[in-house]
Amino acid sequence: MSDPFDLAASAEPASNAAPVPQRLPWLDDLNPEQLQAVETTEGPLLVLSGAGTGKTRVLTCRAAYILAKGLARPWQVLAVTFTNRAAKEMRERVTALVGPVAEAVWLGTFHALCVRILRRHGELIGLKSSFTILDSDDQLRLLKQLMEADNVDTKKWPAQALMGVIQRWKDRGLTPDKAGREGTSEFAGGRSLALYAAYQDRLRALNAVDFGDLLLLCLDLFQKHANVLTEYQQQFRYILVDEYQDTNVAQYLWLRLLSQQHRNLCCVGDDDQSIYSWRGAEVGNILRFEKDFSDAKVVRLERNYRSTPVILEAASHLISHNEDRLGKTLRSGHEGEIERGVPVKVRGVWDGQEEARWVVEEIEALQRKGQSLKQIAILVRAGFQMLEFEERLITTGIPYRVIGGPRFYERLEIRDAIAYLRLVQQPDDDLAFERIINKPKRGLGDSTVQKIHVLARSQHVPLFEAARRMVETDEFRAQTRATVKALTHDFERWQSLKENMAPSELAAMILDESGYTEMWQQDKSAEAPGRIENLREFVTGLAEWDTIEGFLEHVSLVMESDTKTGEDCVTLMTLHGAKGLEFDAVFLPGWEEEIFPNRRSLDEGGQKSLEEERRLAYVGLTRARKMVHVSFAANRRVYNQWQTSLPSRFIDELPPGAVERQSEAGLYGSAYGTTGGFGDNWKQPWWRDGKAKAPVQKVDADWEVTPHQSGGDYKVGERVFHQKFGYGVIAGIEDTKLDIQFEKSGRKKVLDSFVEPA
Repeated sequence: MSDPFDLAASAEPASNAAPVPQRLPWLDDLNPEQLQAVETTEGPLLVLSGAGTGKTRVLTCRAAYILAKGLARPWQVLAVTFTNRAAKEMRERVTALVGPVAEAVWLGTFHALCVRILRRHGELIGLKSSFTILDSDDQLRLLKQLMEADNVDTKKWPAQALMGVIQRWKDRGLTPDKAGREGTSEFAGGRSLALYAAYQDRLRALNAVDFGDLLLLCLDLFQKHANVLTEYQQQFRYILVDEYQDTNVAQYLWLRLLSQQHRNLCCVGDDDQSIYSWRGAEVGNILRFEKDFSDAKVVRLERNYRSTPVILEAASHLISHNEDRLGKTLRSGHEGEIERGVPVKVRGVWDGQEEARWVVEEIEALQRKGQSLKQIAILVRAGFQMLEFEERLITTGIPYRVIGGPRFYERLEIRDAIAYLRLVQQPDDDLAFERIINKPKRGLGDSTVQKIHVLARSQHVPLFEAARRMVETDEFRAQTRATVKALTHDFERWQSLKENMAPSELAAMILDESGYTEMWQQDKSAEAPGRIENLREFVTGLAEWDTIEGFLEHVSLVMESDTKTGEDCVTLMTLHGAKGLEFDAVFLPGWEEEIFPNRRSLDEGGQKSLEEERRLAYVGLTRARKMVHVSFAANRRVYNQWQTSLPSRFIDELPPGAVERQSEAGLYGSAYGTTGGFGDNWKQPWWRDGKAKAPVQKVDADWEVTPHQSGGDYKVGERVFHQKFGYGVIAGIEDTKLDIQFEKSGRKKVLDSFVEPA
């Protein structure tokens, strides 16, 4: 007797199909919208799947339904995911539903599927089937060789920055001959396009590709060889795509080409969770789906099975402020079965340290009530925010893990900065010397370091001392000798200052004078701005220490306290990294203007970037099952300078009925936000050392600041006092903003409500 799921018996999908099972019991577990998405098999379909609405279940059930009903053979189904983990999970689920026939489905990431096609047909476009896929290090090394051969200054124009330009072209499906039509980049004096062409020629000569080429060359293959495209168009009767909102232009074009014949393209995604534009994702792909396919059907999955109703209300109200969206409103999939839930707690605190203290105290309280730590997450907008939370978690002994990157003191740029301080504190530290001797690049190669090693071993002295002695000889070339001499003199000078200069001030001086900060400022890679922010936070954190020695001892202890795998611990990560995850309790700190929404993003992308930042806030809220804690601080210390902060506009966009407002003192005073609904009830003084400080009051949608004290109460030239910045003299007045020259903190603009006559 034949197996009803043995679909490999024939290549014909319909009339010759194997017997169809009368009933598919796993369909009974789907809600009406999910079932509609599964059974709507013919024609283009967009499944708008909100957070926690079961999109993975829909995708797997749809693939299984197509196979079980005999609508196609396994190899006639193409399922595309964004990660290997998602592909593995989907294959396992489909196999569990319909059996081993699922193994024959074309299921994988965009890149994996393109590799499969290029291995088979690549020779048609000059690519041998044995081609090599270069990793990022090999790509940069190859590109740097080409730049140096073209006499490009790789210090001024780093290879990593040019690679970013090239990859953006590839994400848009642009080969060198097409990229010129969109205008060339200003990189390297306009030579980026020529370098792109040279890079592609060199790759072809090596029979190699990079990851961007996999889509690009597949498109090239389809466009130049219509017979190959037709073969795959005929083969793939059904195409399923996960996370469609994250596709770039090249992926979009690839899907459009493959789906033209049968037009059974099912894209599952959520325009409200499109947060990866910085790596090429185009939210416009999902927004224009109905224009691309005029006969498309749209199914909205709005029943959320993750979060409480009150969290869903807050998230839906927030994201409704975006204009470029298809629109849907999340509601609980357990309506009538669960309570409304705990309101979103929004708390204002005095500064970042107080914020970290409060968050960790709340975590301790949850732990005492029996909450598992692994179901608690702290989600930050940027990596530099992690330091204060890591420090507080370590101090209290609460285990934690950082997902999506190293812990703060393990980051490359922080290790480099610490190495500078180690060498200042202890000139005998050979490991620190080796780490920083050519960071930033000073033209000191391996041969120079080797000569220093030889002298150090022969005279039994540390590397630093050996270097200092060698500059008095003719062992080095004149330029090398001058460079090493300048470096050793700098360290001797910094060492002489460490007893009388605050560690934070000395660290800032070292990072600037050594050129290390400038190195990252000149770096045009996507990671560079984050590294600069981390260095600033590093300097800020040093202000808590009286000596470099004490700080370095602290760091050593921190590095030793590594969390064991599998231990019950708090998760600390960025909002971008949290997409797809869920926790019982989520803390969202740093909801302040310029941090979230991020100032750099707004400067670069304007309204478009603001909407992506709001989508990121939506993602943060919808990670929580039971409770959300949002916090913001009135003051932040940035690069060892105190700055007054305004609460994020996103706080004002939360619905008042879903929010519980708190303050450090538990009292209510003047308002922070009246437009989005806190109204006159959002009242909280700032509390510091037992003394209430006058708050800022925002009274209109444009976030104009209107403190309760008039700027007219002060005069230019008047001496005033600010609790953080100290004493200063008013140099200018604009409405309620005072331009003050502080005696110790420099010139700053502050609100008049934060100062008092001296």
